[in-house]
Amino acid sequence: MAETGASPLPPTPPAHSPLARAEHFVWLTARVLEQRVFAYHFLRGSADPVETALDAYRNADGGYGHALEPDLRGPVSQPLHTGHALRVLDAIGRCGGQRVERVCRYLTSVTTPDGALPAVRPSQRGYPTAPFVPILDDPPSDLLATGPVVGLLHRNEVWHAWLFRATDFCWQVVESLERSHPYELQAAVDFLDSAPDRPRAEAVADRLGRLVREQRLAVLDPDRLDGYPVAPGYGPGEHHFPYDYARTPNSLARAWFTDDEMSRSLDFLAGEQREDGGWPIRWRQWAPGTALEARPITTIRALRTLSAYGRPLS
Repeated sequence: MAETGASPLPPTPPAHSPLARAEHFVWLTARVLEQRVFAYHFLRGSADPVETALDAYRNADGGYGHALEPDLRGPVSQPLHTGHALRVLDAIGRCGGQRVERVCRYLTSVTTPDGALPAVRPSQRGYPTAPFVPILDDPPSDLLATGPVVGLLHRNEVWHAWLFRATDFCWQVVESLERSHPYELQAAVDFLDSAPDRPRAEAVADRLGRLVREQRLAVLDPDRLDGYPVAPGYGPGEHHFPYDYARTPNSLARAWFTDDEMSRSLDFLAGEQREDGGWPIRWRQWAPGTALEARPITTIRALRTLSAYGRPLS
């Protein structure tokens, strides 16, 4: 007999539902962190176990390492790992307090002269790293690393001295983009969706949406993939779709696409679930372990996107 006051268990989804198949895939392949993230989002799990699992990747300098971002191996803290950690904290409502104060101290310690973040610091040298990730002695500021972090901190109303110059850097880059590529534009959206100056953000987003369409940086017809170029340096088939830019209906990037274009892209995303229950990764695979670790991350992202748009999962 159940204890009085015990929390009811979530209803079990049908065995062949997208969610049930994804759950099997996660328990079969995922790291402890992604198992707990999945449980938080889809099985009424607590945030505490997620934060406990994430702490295993945190270093004494306040940053994160230990292959939290699977394409960067080794123990050293890197901005890309730390951005990943902030996304996890944001998703569970824990992006604040002393834990984020420690992160901001780390960000301050690795900031470039113009107040932003490099993607990868030279301390990564000597550890296994994806061949498409350059390791430079004096890495430049990078919107890919800076934009998502600044956006998350603003969204969670974190105020820290580091944010002022980093925010200025993001504005300067997004307002000057002329030719770009999908990952950079996703980082721009991450910043713009939470930037404090909303009219300014909306104006920039409108211009970037036209750029995405003019440069064919989003597949608008998934039945004609060959009709859309892959960005230089990307892997074969590394296309991007409307849902990659507009992860939720509230994103500024949602206005870039018609209802039909968005619906077709979500149909395509739902249909991408593989027989094993997981979603594929589209970027270049360079080591078996990294691909195995990345697929549960991609699977949870796909489920959250479909859920945000009201697509049935169970």
